[in-house]
Amino acid sequence: MAPILEGRNIRLRPPCADDADVRVALGNHAEIAGMYGVNSGDVKPITQEGATAWLQWLIDHPHAWIIEINGIFAGEIRLDNVNRQDRRATMAIGINNPALLGKGFGTEAITVLLRHAFGEMGLHRIGIRVLAYNKRAIRAYEKCGFIVEGRERETAYVNGSWHDDIMMGLLDRDFSSLRPRD
Repeated sequence: MAPILEGRNIRLRPPCADDADVRVALGNHAEIAGMYGVNSGDVKPITQEGATAWLQWLIDHPHAWIIEINGIFAGEIRLDNVNRQDRRATMAIGINNPALLGKGFGTEAITVLLRHAFGEMGLHRIGIRVLAYNKRAIRAYEKCGFIVEGRERETAYVNGSWHDDIMMGLLDRDFSSLRPRD
């Protein structure tokens, strides 16, 4: 089970049974889904069954956390493709509550996760992939020290247009040089 990780305004905790009901209550929002490459016409209401399956997937995931902001469910954050040999992983984050977007909470959640990944887990590199039009996410990643390492052209066909993916990465030494030691 993933440990509880604390920040100033956020808490990363393992998923629990109540999270499925909260996820259903939040619903799906076209703007948020679009940041993941979902066509606006394909956004469907989230069902209890869908939320339960999502929750079980997170429970079974060894490096997944629910993001709470001041005690309120906000979304999820994960380390995927953890490779202990090469000390690397990929990261994914999603804020599902539109009222909590654009307030720096995603940046704080990423920072808390990176401290754990580069600290307790001993990882050397974290990579991310983001659609080029997801400027809010790119800004959050850059604030945390990620740098653009490449662009994969026309990887996603969203709402009738092709869009590029941006590959970004962060090394442990670069992160530690950005952050004061606690």
